[in-house]
Amino acid sequence: MPEPRWSLQDAKNSFSAVVDAAVHGRPQTVTKRGKPAVMVVSVEEYERLSRSGDGARPSFVDHLLAMPQDDGDFERSAVSLRDVDL
Repeated sequence: MPEPRWSLQDAKNSFSAVVDAAVHGRPQTVTKRGKPAVMVVSVEEYERLSRSGDGARPSFVDHLLAMPQDDGDFERSAVSLRDVDL
């Protein structure tokens, strides 16, 4: 189910309703000039999302560094390169 969308003006006029919905677990999208600008979420949801990047999962760099390294044990194929005229 897509989250409700509020124009910026409507969100200003109904800020209590926007906050109340977010507090009750329903994230709210606020748009500016018709495009999504911000999400209003509860503190609990924000903290849950923030914790997901606290080192519990490796960073992209850690992921790349954990890949197997070529320490010379891999057999190389004897392929000759093609001639190129420059």
